[in-house]
Amino acid sequence: PSRYTSTESLQDSKALAKNLGIRLLNLPISKLFQAYLQLLEKPFLGSAPDTTEENLQARIRGTLLMALSNKFGDLVLTTGNKSEMSVGYATLYGDMAGGFAVIKDVPKTLVYQLAQWRSQYEGGVFDKIVIPERIHTRAPSAELKPDQTDQDTLPPYPILDGILEAYVEENQSPASIVRSGYASKLVHRVMRMVDMSEYKRRQAPVGIKISPRALGKDRRMPITNRYSSGAGR
Repeated sequence: PSRYTSTESLQDSKALAKNLGIRLLNLPISKLFQAYLQLLEKPFLGSAPDTTEENLQARIRGTLLMALSNKFGDLVLTTGNKSEMSVGYATLYGDMAGGFAVIKDVPKTLVYQLAQWRSQYEGGVFDKIVIPERIHTRAPSAELKPDQTDQDTLPPYPILDGILEAYVEENQSPASIVRSGYASKLVHRVMRMVDMSEYKRRQAPVGIKISPRALGKDRRMPITNRYSSGAGR
């Protein structure tokens, strides 16, 4: 947790770990984060806080997770889903750190559906695992600054996932996606975010493929500062 981690997140993570029957480590990063800020105070003088300070928190967490992996031989599972990875809503060497990306090809909306299913299903090889209801219903947030939500940066996930499915998986043109009911400005914005994030995806851990067209070898795009797949048309 950091200075921005809510009480709800602390309570929910504790409850979820208990329900899953796994050990919970609580390694506060506030002092580490403050040490970084103090070290960078002179170089950053005159610059207003921005995503740089947010990313520092993610990278501190990534370093701690990789240290635990290195020490004990455990595999770090990268948390990013297909929605976030598509548009670059992830931090290199932060939440992208790890050895295996389990939900790399799973859209955010499907993540929620799977979580609901897992909370309700009982039978066969699975025991019933109750995911705290608040995890399903709270607005998603990286909690890297006060009162932050994902929708500060991204469209609502049902809308984002619809555009991403059309663009990434179905390879539709901007005009075609707009005709299906999405605002032209939003479509072009999302497509540009996808195109600009290719360099991040190239550095992401390997993961499970569940869709007809996953990010990675199914969709390799050029990494150049002037490349456009058609988002400007």
